[in-house]
Amino acid sequence: MESNHLEGVYKATRKDGEIYYRSSLTYRRKHISLGSYHNELLAHLAYRTGSGILAENSTISLDDYQPTSVLSFDKWVTLINFRDNGIYLGHPIYVRPKFFYYYLTSDCILKFDSDDLFYYSSHKIMRRGNHYFVADYGMQVNIASRYGIKNYAVPGVDFIFRNGDTTDFRRENLEIRNAYHGVRSILKKGLCRYAVRIHINGYYRVGIYNDITTAAIAYNKAVDILHQNGLKKNFSMNYVDSVSPSQYAEIYSRLKISSKIIDYRPDT
Repeated sequence: MESNHLEGVYKATRKDGEIYYRSSLTYRRKHISLGSYHNELLAHLAYRTGSGILAENSTISLDDYQPTSVLSFDKWVTLINFRDNGIYLGHPIYVRPKFFYYYLTSDCILKFDSDDLFYYSSHKIMRRGNHYFVADYGMQVNIASRYGIKNYAVPGVDFIFRNGDTTDFRRENLEIRNAYHGVRSILKKGLCRYAVRIHINGYYRVGIYNDITTAAIAYNKAVDILHQNGLKKNFSMNYVDSVSPSQYAEIYSRLKISSKIIDYRPDT
């Protein structure tokens, strides 16, 4: 890659011989790539735009971004955060004193506690409908799972956003009402009940119960039965601290479990 006569522009050649132009600048001893462009004028404009954002006494804000800008919105956020907070992050994050914003788009802004900054500065968030994911060890992981929200959890029943903002993942704003494995809320004849299922080689129904504590214990009992029947699979057990050991044992002993669980054998 060779330097071009326009400041901040570098001429480069792709493997197929195509020429393109890279734009970059240095700020606070940090070399920052601004992107690749098909002509040198666009690359230089990116350099001038980036330099303007980072200039001393610059008043350019996040709200000033326009879709026609030569810089991507992600880069716009990154530069302003670096200018204002002195920290360069590879994702569109703007840091505040006790929390930070993660900009999926200019109109979709997620909020997180400062404790999550290290994680999200190294994990790109993606969106599918109202679900947010990151790629972690080659898998798509729902970010809600970081906060004890199960994939099958029902908003407003199993968890709530206290301030009504479904993009605010600060822990003080999340109230988890069901953190148990295998338990999900259902509405039956207008009443909230709790269905329990367990994954063996597919999902098996354990039963439907009137309260969440009983449902959590039913899941544990199903695990015990499967292990007694010779199944070697490891299951995460539910930790139930809302009842005493004697109450737990009493509920456990009287619980009815689906015959499909009782009769299951690993070779069937």
